[in-house]
Amino acid sequence: MARHSPEPRDHYRHFQPITTRWMDNDAYGHVNNVVYYSYFDTVVNQYLIEQGALDIENSSVIGLVVETQCNYFSPMAFPDRVTAALRVAKIGASSVRYEIALYRNDEREASAQGHFVHVYVDRAGSRPTALPPALRAALEKILVEKHAAQA
Repeated sequence: MARHSPEPRDHYRHFQPITTRWMDNDAYGHVNNVVYYSYFDTVVNQYLIEQGALDIENSSVIGLVVETQCNYFSPMAFPDRVTAALRVAKIGASSVRYEIALYRNDEREASAQGHFVHVYVDRAGSRPTALPPALRAALEKILVEKHAAQA
């Protein structure tokens, strides 16, 4: 299996600061691996909410995570500043592959990067459904297909 390399910030389209918390650190003195996935969720859902593509309580369509992966390159720890970077690598009929990188303080290369895949389903029946136009438009704004094979 080939080892991934950290990517620079300019490979991404959307950026969001995330504040680390004391509780994010584990017994080894760095942000625990499970917290990275929380940061991934935060940047994706905040972006969708800001774009008007997700209403957590009322959207008829919801995204379910069906695949996730993360590569870790260098540790982060409280009180580091984190910038979460987001892009979309692929849009399907009812799914999307999000790619995320996390940058510590002002570093140019990612401390961690990964992806997750959402399959969108109707809230009532949990059956896969076509992406609504507002969601598709929000995803297309940050679509960067040329980098999909690298992450």
